[in-house]
Amino acid sequence: MTRFAVIGTNWITEELIRAAQESPQFTLTAVYSRKEETARAFADKFGAAHIFTDLEKMAQSDQFDAVYIASPNSLHAEQAVLLMNQGKHVLCEKPIASNTGELDKMIAAAKKNNVLLMEALKSTFLPNFQAIRDHLHKIGPVRRYFASYCQYSSRYDAYKSGTVLNAFNPIFSNGAMMDLGVYCIYPMVVLFGKPVQVAANAVLLESGVDGEGSILAKYGEMDGVLMYSKITQSHLPSEIQGENGTIVIDKISQPEKIEIRYRDGSVEDLSQPQQARNMVYEVEHFIGLLEKGILESPVNSYENSRIAMGIMDEARKQFGLVYPADHKNDQ
Repeated sequence: MTRFAVIGTNWITEELIRAAQESPQFTLTAVYSRKEETARAFADKFGAAHIFTDLEKMAQSDQFDAVYIASPNSLHAEQAVLLMNQGKHVLCEKPIASNTGELDKMIAAAKKNNVLLMEALKSTFLPNFQAIRDHLHKIGPVRRYFASYCQYSSRYDAYKSGTVLNAFNPIFSNGAMMDLGVYCIYPMVVLFGKPVQVAANAVLLESGVDGEGSILAKYGEMDGVLMYSKITQSHLPSEIQGENGTIVIDKISQPEKIEIRYRDGSVEDLSQPQQARNMVYEVEHFIGLLEKGILESPVNSYENSRIAMGIMDEARKQFGLVYPADHKNDQ
């Protein structure tokens, strides 16, 4: 049994807890929020015995073994390092940090304190993503990875009416690429590794974040074409195109329907049964590593997280998006 604490009381934290409660190895014991009444209400809702409004005190507590961090992106690194320095294992919501400099500090803290640090990007742990990996060889030499995640945000309506919510605020290291683009980038990295070159474009909003963007990733014998947006909607599936056939993926962020369409017209359905509360897979993977004493995920590894973050760093550099968090590394 692994005792968890959570930082953040938003919908994604609720989703993770409800999914994780399907695992007998998970128990929620502590909740952090800046406001005591928020922490208490959330803890009562999910049966957690302890609440914290002070991160330092939380880090020193012996009431939990691991923490799930779902605070704004700009706070991930500082909070994770504080907790890891007190021997806590960290499952950190994607994107794991604002930039590679922050991520390197997090990895260093994990190694120094002999704790597990893992990026909570769920899609790479899903049975249907494993099916893609297992059957990738069937389509012959891969020539293109195409991923699209364009989802019009209700918060954009608020933005257009003059209210800049966290999703469109650069102070929190937010925007389309960090929120949605990472779902296109990370699976590409897990499947194909580090690209040799990246070219990126984006539409920058007046608030200082990207509303939508595109990335072209060059590999030796193939390329990656990525599209993501919070200000438009796409209905395209994603694809991995090989010389012998194409793997068609309904949703790159959470694959459910997977099939190979071969050049001869035949179709092979690769879809696997998958739990509806699909964040359970990342939690079970994380707990499984702890039970075996393994302190780095072989899937969402440090290297994969560093490559994905490096792609995002380079893309932001090309289209001119700088976060306040970037300046901290200059000090």
